[in-house]
Amino acid sequence: MIALSLAEIAEVVGGQTHDIPDPSVQVTGPVVRDSREVEPGSLFVAFVGEHVDGHDFANAVVEAGAVALLASRPVGVPAIVVDDVQSALGALARHVVRRLGATLVALTGSAGKTSTKDLIAQVLARKAPTVFTPGSFNNEIGLPLTALSATDETRFLVLEMGARGIGHIRYLTDLTPPQIGLVLNVGTAHIGEFGGREQIAQAKGELVEALPSVEDGGVAVLNADDPLVRAMASRTKAKVILFGESGEADVRAENVRLTDSGQPSFRLRTPSGASDVTMRLYGEHHVSNALAAAAVAHELGMSADEIATALSEAGSLSRWRMEVTERPDGVTIVNDAYNANPESMRAALRALAAMGKGRRTWAVLGKMAELGDEALAEHDAVGRLAVRLNVGKLVAVGGREASWLQLGAYNEGSWGEESVHVSDAQAAVDLLRSELRPGDVVLVKASRSVGLESVAQALIGTGAEGEVAAR
Repeated sequence: MIALSLAEIAEVVGGQTHDIPDPSVQVTGPVVRDSREVEPGSLFVAFVGEHVDGHDFANAVVEAGAVALLASRPVGVPAIVVDDVQSALGALARHVVRRLGATLVALTGSAGKTSTKDLIAQVLARKAPTVFTPGSFNNEIGLPLTALSATDETRFLVLEMGARGIGHIRYLTDLTPPQIGLVLNVGTAHIGEFGGREQIAQAKGELVEALPSVEDGGVAVLNADDPLVRAMASRTKAKVILFGESGEADVRAENVRLTDSGQPSFRLRTPSGASDVTMRLYGEHHVSNALAAAAVAHELGMSADEIATALSEAGSLSRWRMEVTERPDGVTIVNDAYNANPESMRAALRALAAMGKGRRTWAVLGKMAELGDEALAEHDAVGRLAVRLNVGKLVAVGGREASWLQLGAYNEGSWGEESVHVSDAQAAVDLLRSELRPGDVVLVKASRSVGLESVAQALIGTGAEGEVAAR
C-alpha cells in the first residue's frame, strides 16, 4: 500500500484510535486479513467470521510486525476501531485508488474472468508495473484488499469483479472506479441466484455504466460474439471497443485452430496491425479470453506484435484452472476443478476432446452449483455433450446432479460402462487407479463446493515412483 499514517487512516475510515502511542506511525506493509500474511509495517483487518474472529489474533499480529489493527472493538494493542470493518476497508481502498497514478482496468463476466484477468496482467506487466487480483479474490473484501496492494510505482491495476445479484458490481465500482471496463460474456453461472440471463446481463452491465465518458478517457471493451454483452454499448458513455471472432470486432481472431496438444493458435488482428499467437494454455475457449486481453492492451498503447508475444508466453497463474500435468507413465491429468458452470464445462470437454486425439479420454465431472430451475437440463446437456465429443468414459461424481450427468450420457447413447456414477471423490480415485492406462487423458471438473481437486491431486501422486512433471 502507499504509505499512510494511522492518523490519516483513522480519518479516512471514520474510526477512533485506541492504544496507539504515536498516530504518525505509518503503514508501509500490506493490508491483510490473514494473520499468516502479516509482515513488518502491515495493517491487519480483523473480521469476525462464522468460525474465526480476527480480533483473537491481535497480540500475535502485532508481535509479527503489524503496525495496528482495523477492528470493531478495542483489543489492547494499537487499533483503529470502526463500526463496520468491511465498510471501513472499502473506504480505505477508495481513498488509496484516488491517490494512485494507475490506470484501473476492471472485468466481469459469467465465465473466464480469472483466466482473462491473468492474461491481461501478464501482457500489461511487459509495459509497466502491474498489480492484479490474486486468484478469484473478486468480492467486497478481496477487491479492496487487492487495490490496497498497489503502490506509488503501480501503473496498471487489474481488478476482477464478481457478482451474485443486482447492485454488487455497482458497489465494487464505487470502491474502485475503473477507467477501462471489460465484459466477457453473459452465461448461466449463478443463474439460480439471479433469476435469469437478462438479470445477469443487467448486473454485469453495471460495470460499463460506471465508466467515465469517452471525453474523460473511459473505454468499454465488449464481446462482439455475445449479443447480451454487445447490447451493453447503449448503457455506457465510454468509448466502445469490440473483441471476438466476428468480422465486426475491432480486435479479432482469424484462422483459429488447435495444436495437436490442444493449445489455441490464431492470427491476432488489431486496428494497428496483425500478428500470430500460439498459446501455452489449453482449450479453444482461451481465444476469446486472449482477444479480450489484447483489446485492453491495444487501448493502452501496445502493438500487435508486443501483445502477440506476451499472449504466446503467458501461462496460468491461478490454480486448478486447466492445469495440465503429465505423469511419468504418460497419463495426462487436466485439473480444472476450481469451479464449473455450463459454459466452462462445455469448453473444458471440447479441450479434452482436442487434447485426446488418438488417446483414451476420461471426463470426471461433478455438480454445477447455483443453476436453479435450469439444473436438470444443464447437467443432462453436459452428459450428452460428452458422448457427442466421443469422450471415452464419463465418471459422474456425487449426488443427484451427478446422476443427471450420467443419465444424459446414457440417453445420448453411451453403452456398457462408458458412463458411470460413483458416490464420492474417493470412489472416483479408486476406479481411475484401477483402470487408467499409459497415454490416457483425464479431465477433472466440478463446482468448487464438490472438492474434486482432490481427485486430480490423488491421481498426480500415482505416477511412476510418485513423481510428476507439470507443463
